[in-house]
Amino acid sequence: MSEPDRPQSGSRTWTVARYRALLRARGPRSVRFRTRLAILMGAVAIGLAATLFALAADAAAEQFTDYAERYRYAPLVTTPLIFAALVWVTRRYVPLARGSGIPQVIAAQANPEQATRSLVSIRTVLGKALLTLAAVMGGASVGREGPTVQIAAAVMGLSHRLLRVPLRGAVLIAGGAAGVAAAFNTPLAGLLFAIEELASAYEQRVTLLVIAAIVIAGMVAQSLQGDYIYFGLIGAHMPLATALLIAPIAGIFGGLAGGLFARLTLMLATGRNRLTDWSKAQPIAFAAACGLVVGGIGCATGLTWGTGYGAARAMIVGVDAPLWFGPAKFLATLATAVAGLPGGIFAPSLAVGAGIGNLLRGLFPGSPSSAIVILGMVGYFAGVVRAPLTAVIILSETTVSRGLMLPMFATAFIADSASQFVCREKLYHGLSKSFAIR
Repeated sequence: MSEPDRPQSGSRTWTVARYRALLRARGPRSVRFRTRLAILMGAVAIGLAATLFALAADAAAEQFTDYAERYRYAPLVTTPLIFAALVWVTRRYVPLARGSGIPQVIAAQANPEQATRSLVSIRTVLGKALLTLAAVMGGASVGREGPTVQIAAAVMGLSHRLLRVPLRGAVLIAGGAAGVAAAFNTPLAGLLFAIEELASAYEQRVTLLVIAAIVIAGMVAQSLQGDYIYFGLIGAHMPLATALLIAPIAGIFGGLAGGLFARLTLMLATGRNRLTDWSKAQPIAFAAACGLVVGGIGCATGLTWGTGYGAARAMIVGVDAPLWFGPAKFLATLATAVAGLPGGIFAPSLAVGAGIGNLLRGLFPGSPSSAIVILGMVGYFAGVVRAPLTAVIILSETTVSRGLMLPMFATAFIADSASQFVCREKLYHGLSKSFAIR
């Protein structure tokens, strides 16, 4: 072989070796490629699962509405029985499916691999979905958003197990955030919820995963459901001078009420007193008692069943609503949340917030009613979940009220501070302690 050929041969050998190394590092069999494929597959599946779950929940709500209108006082008997049955089934077969689902995802970050066999296993989330639908059909004041977060995290975990790639806590965050985005059609709210609530601190790699999962899941959900707006195109706005007066009141009132809900929920779920001791000793009887409270309020008012979406939207668009709706929905949601059955509090909390905004409308008769109701929703929601940025963005995206952004931010931050005077611990993080992986 001639001397000039040797460098070419050496160069050619080096190029092939580098190509093979690159193929091993980034090719179809590499961990990096399979990880990205797992996120892609998981996000697509989340969009499909969130859409199917939303359609099923809406159908279940319609079934109960027809039933309650036809037999107005029948839920006084059936709702307590359904509450008791659901808690019995949950405790016996899928104990990790109880409650919202968001505390489970928070707890799962400590050991993601083990969580896919417990907190976010397919068995757990299948039970969660079916039992949540049964709770909706029973008249419980529950939403589908929290369960969607747990379902989405489980779907993302399953895609990683199928492709045999390591599972990190950041991936569960991405899945849960994509679930929020797909449930409300609110991509920015999903991102902020992941940063504020699901993730303990900001990490760039977490945010990039979340964005990728949200975009893909959102596109799938929109292709199936259309580019809808959750509460409709409201476009509320408010003059700055009026906002300076109303925002602090909405923030303080909503924050205190939201903090009270969080305090009572944590006290009844994790505290030690006579009532909680009895509820732990007799969980089925306690669930039936909670169902009787929900059934009694629902039969008396006819408005507090389910998510409260219809009543909340009516108040947003300016329909006059009874002043007792907010307190009544508050009690119905609290009784449902502490009963021990699966179901979320996102949508019911927005309905309670709308009721608080409805109470404030009478104090400012000359101000835009839609804007006041939305500020009440922001204040109460921020007070309950202690995620002010999420509260603002989720109401901005679900009502397209971007002209109200500054008053909403002021309300949310004031509400977050006011809530801490009543309940120092964040609701979801406090509840997640009961799901800690040992």
